[in-house]
Amino acid sequence: MSILRRSLICSLFLLTSNAHADGVPDDCAQLIVGKNGVAWGTGLAGQNESGLRKKERDGRAPAGVFQIGEVFGYDPNLPARADYPYHRVTEADVWSDDPRSPNYNRHIIIDPNNPPDNYTHEKMRSGDFAYRWLIEIRHNSDPPVPGAGSAIFFHIRRGVNRPTAGCTTMAEPDLVRIVTWLRAPRHPCYALLPAAEYDKKWQAWNLPPPGKATPINKPAAAR
Repeated sequence: MSILRRSLICSLFLLTSNAHADGVPDDCAQLIVGKNGVAWGTGLAGQNESGLRKKERDGRAPAGVFQIGEVFGYDPNLPARADYPYHRVTEADVWSDDPRSPNYNRHIIIDPNNPPDNYTHEKMRSGDFAYRWLIEIRHNSDPPVPGAGSAIFFHIRRGVNRPTAGCTTMAEPDLVRIVTWLRAPRHPCYALLPAAEYDKKWQAWNLPPPGKATPINKPAAAR
């Protein structure tokens, strides 16, 4: 599955007690995803689909349905009106992206003055404005499979037409709006699917109807 980014549909939604979804179509406008398109990820749904699978450093965003994890950020507190599990990151906070590591695809805290030499990690606070707010997309999380992809987040986009290595990015005001919308008791989730797959699966997977989901209108083909 290697597709044009303009053929993708996303949706943020809530899993209620009877597993039905309430869509929030306006909060994921103008998203930018992986530079090489998408591949099936591992989450609440998608891991049993046939086709291309998400792998570490493949430049693809994971497709499927995923729980939303913790919010991370540079600021001391969440934005006004936000109420969600939050961790303020420092230079000690990293995300393991090394399939050899026992902490692969996990948030860990290290001694920044004496970092471990055995494995690679992605710094969560490096002075990059794009990481001011990070929302964890729980792909390949329960438990992580080495090499199946790590460190998948929503974060601030670095440019209007700049694709990612696998994360989903947007303008900062849109990201902050999502942070303030999240509530843990409502079990927020994220779906990212090719439009044709969304049309086929939305009822079986309890997603918002296609008309309430948001197309990703990016004209460039995946490279």
